[in-house]
Amino acid sequence: MILSNVTSNNIMEKLPLHSGDGSDSVDQHERRTRPTTATFLRRLGIAVLFLVGYYLLLLKPSPACDGHHNTHLQPDSFIGAVGDVTEDKGLGLSIPDAQKTLEQTKIPLEAHIMSKCPDAKACLQKLVLPAMEQIHDKVSFKLSFIASVSPNTEEIECKHGPGECIGDMLLLCAANLPFPATEDESLLPPQYPRTPIVRSLGFANCLINDFSQIPDREFVHQCAMEFGIDFDALNKCASQQNDDPGDGGHGGPPLSGIALLRESAAQSEQLGVQTSCTVRLDDTVWCIHDNNEWKDCGQDNQGSKPSSLIEQVDKLYKERN
Repeated sequence: MILSNVTSNNIMEKLPLHSGDGSDSVDQHERRTRPTTATFLRRLGIAVLFLVGYYLLLLKPSPACDGHHNTHLQPDSFIGAVGDVTEDKGLGLSIPDAQKTLEQTKIPLEAHIMSKCPDAKACLQKLVLPAMEQIHDKVSFKLSFIASVSPNTEEIECKHGPGECIGDMLLLCAANLPFPATEDESLLPPQYPRTPIVRSLGFANCLINDFSQIPDREFVHQCAMEFGIDFDALNKCASQQNDDPGDGGHGGPPLSGIALLRESAAQSEQLGVQTSCTVRLDDTVWCIHDNNEWKDCGQDNQGSKPSSLIEQVDKLYKERN
């Protein structure tokens, strides 16, 4: 019974009364006002929240003070803004000039090779490629080639035969092709981007890794596909009969493998480089791989180690930046 009474009282406290004598009228009135007060407070709270939200909307940041009220910024607009910065008249720099300035802060690194030479393969795979994984953004790297160039005729002689000359031309063409590829090189503006080093050097390693197959067409095509090199453009460059140097852009001579090879071999000869593979860092001989051994390496003959080359590049880069 006690439990029943407690339960009844609890129910009576929760529910409004609809019957009883006059003595209960005050209680009835008080019980009616309690939910009314709660409702009022609830409505007041909602109203306050509404006013706060409306006030916050009024504080929303206004658009840029440029006279326009675009609600969506298109990618083209952003690119245009970046272009305006690089052409700042106060700096006197255009986009190509800015790129050139950045390039000048990098350390020159060059490997002089013959494409069908075993020493070139060992040099690239044991020193150049492992180091480039760490320093590719700190060096201005290029592959140069060793061949005999006649000053009086158009002849170029390669130590390992005509196939090596073709291999040399293929590697030079790959490094100098416009990137992204274009159908008409003559319409390209000056300083149009060329093949990224990660692609051209990967392509070079692919060919030289199995150099006995150079210049087999299917083999070259496979390496080109693997590293995203336009095979048709590559073949066109390597087959070009025009011996005039040019990058094919701005109405100049078409990109020519034979012209690139002549220029590269002449430069190697001018520098007195005769051995494949000769690695030069900052315009100085760093290390030579000849007859399956390292010679004349810097850093107390430790220069054949990638870690030594990386350390020296880091040092030079910090000194100049």
